[in-house]
Amino acid sequence: MLKSSNPALTNRAFKHLPHTATRAMTLPGTVQKTGVLLLLLIVSGYWSWGNPAVGALAGFGAIGGVILALITIFKKHWAPITAPLYAVFQGLFLGATSALFEANYPGIVIQAVALTAGTLFALLGAYQSGLIRATENFKLGIVAATGGVCIVYLLQFMLGFFGVSFLSTSGPFSIVFSLVVVSIAALNLVMDFDFIEQGVAHGAPDYMEWFGAFGLMVTLIWLYIEILRLLAKLRSQD
Repeated sequence: MLKSSNPALTNRAFKHLPHTATRAMTLPGTVQKTGVLLLLLIVSGYWSWGNPAVGALAGFGAIGGVILALITIFKKHWAPITAPLYAVFQGLFLGATSALFEANYPGIVIQAVALTAGTLFALLGAYQSGLIRATENFKLGIVAATGGVCIVYLLQFMLGFFGVSFLSTSGPFSIVFSLVVVSIAALNLVMDFDFIEQGVAHGAPDYMEWFGAFGLMVTLIWLYIEILRLLAKLRSQD
């Protein structure tokens, strides 16, 4: 059975899907759709980066992205429409957020982009070569670890109302935690690769190419943000 800690890519994603689609999900098709989403995100992010209202755009993009992500997860056959819209809204969020980080730590964005891309291709190579496989134990471990991260973030959110913050500082605990989260986010990419591979093997409908690309984007965006935060914490110690 398929399992994934990415909420977009779960073992329920292929249930009740019709297998009589005019065209089935393919790996090249999913790669192409991923490229389209990345292009939309980059264009939207570039526009947001140079916009004076970066704070408002960050909030608007984040809220819109969450709404579209939920719609895509529950209405997978809408993915050809909602996934591109999600990329546009997330581009607004990432562009504005990146601009704010860059203003405080010049050069940090290109470093985060390079590390994110490097991690993606390194893990893709490891997965294709068989060095890393999404075994059942691997999946259970990543699911548990990702759930733990969500709990910690929720706790930090609640404590924030009382002025308590233990993750936004540049202390040793905060840095180690960010390193752990970056590692977990990176390993989620393996789950995404496995999901896409299984979707192709199951002969899923072609709209699942958009859904698979969307799920991969969710993880990449999470990974980029976590790397950006980690680099900011390290730079603040200088």
